[in-house]
Amino acid sequence: MKRLDGLRYGSLGFALAFVALPLYVTLPAYYAQNYGVPLAALGLVLLGARLADALVDPWIGRLADGWLSTSTPLRPMVVAALLLAISFVLLFFPPALGQTGLLLWCTLALLLTYLGYSVLSVMHQAWGARLGGDGLQQTRVVAWREGMALGGVLCASVLPSLVGLGVTSAALAVSLLVGLVLLRRAPRAEFVSQPGEHDAGLAWRTPGFKPLLAVFLLNGIAAAIPATLLLFFVRDRLQTPQSEALYLASYFVAAALSLPLWLRMVARLGQARAWAMAMLLALVCFGWAAVLSNGDQTGFLLVCLGSGVALGADLAIPGAMLARVVQRAGLAGHTEGAFFGWWNFATKLNLAVAAGLALPLLQSLGYTPGQRDPQALQALTIAYCVLPCVLKLGAVALLFRLFIQSDKEALCAPP
Repeated sequence: MKRLDGLRYGSLGFALAFVALPLYVTLPAYYAQNYGVPLAALGLVLLGARLADALVDPWIGRLADGWLSTSTPLRPMVVAALLLAISFVLLFFPPALGQTGLLLWCTLALLLTYLGYSVLSVMHQAWGARLGGDGLQQTRVVAWREGMALGGVLCASVLPSLVGLGVTSAALAVSLLVGLVLLRRAPRAEFVSQPGEHDAGLAWRTPGFKPLLAVFLLNGIAAAIPATLLLFFVRDRLQTPQSEALYLASYFVAAALSLPLWLRMVARLGQARAWAMAMLLALVCFGWAAVLSNGDQTGFLLVCLGSGVALGADLAIPGAMLARVVQRAGLAGHTEGAFFGWWNFATKLNLAVAAGLALPLLQSLGYTPGQRDPQALQALTIAYCVLPCVLKLGAVALLFRLFIQSDKEALCAPP
């Protein structure tokens, strides 16, 4: 893929990142601290909305395969972009309501936001997977998309604190427009028509899909828990709220800069082994975070940098491995949407489990935002640092057993 083609294809990822960070990091703390919504109730709302949204992703994936097979695949994407931009504003600028009304408003706005986001993300991922290529080429395609997304996340992490959520919402609308205009000129694979092969259970019958999804789920939950609890940890455990933007920026900059490194690791070691290296790096970083003391800005900055490097592999490699699963099954060119529909279902399930379990668990252990007694802070540290490490260790073991040790899918071999 030429650089200009990569930029045209990946640019929509920049816009979608404006949704990912505010929804999964900013929203819980925003509603809890600005509107006094209890963590347990908020966790249930996030869990329910994300589960409901996840359930429609496989259906969206089937529709995406049909849309990508027409001469006007951007039409449904334009409609989805409009829905996304409007519902994002409604979500972060609710009317004056009581707590029950706020919870209902948040639920409805979340569902609409997720719907627009899901259509765009599934279409975008399937578009890239249809471009084909070997393992290294597919990793490069995904790296363009996720690299641009990291740029968007970086902007979204800074803009709310600098200019407010109103300007951030306007920036989202503009970036969506630019992303769709550039995507119109991006490379597009020729459609291969094979009627009768596309059904809801196709992905689950494909060799390699279920093992890869299992690793992706476990690793994703391990990553989603710290994302949900980040602002609580920084404000109450580290007590360095003035450095929030610095932490987020260093994390995402490190991830973006690490993408060429992981491309070289894939070329040398293969996709699965490179991914396992990244997981081990993340384990080291979060294990260290558990012993940091109050005010340790430098220590947590190093944690953000190291875990950011590991994030680069999490973003670039799993989606490319999924594209290779589709190719090896002889299904490339007409079924990618079905696979990425389930893939997005798994991504949102990770986030739903993280929010739906971590937030109520923290409240049951006696932690509330702003509380800094030793017992509450210990519960926060366990939830933010220790629990993700346990899950990540399980993901490493599963990846080693299902792919590296058995080598049954040859996805761990260099391309």
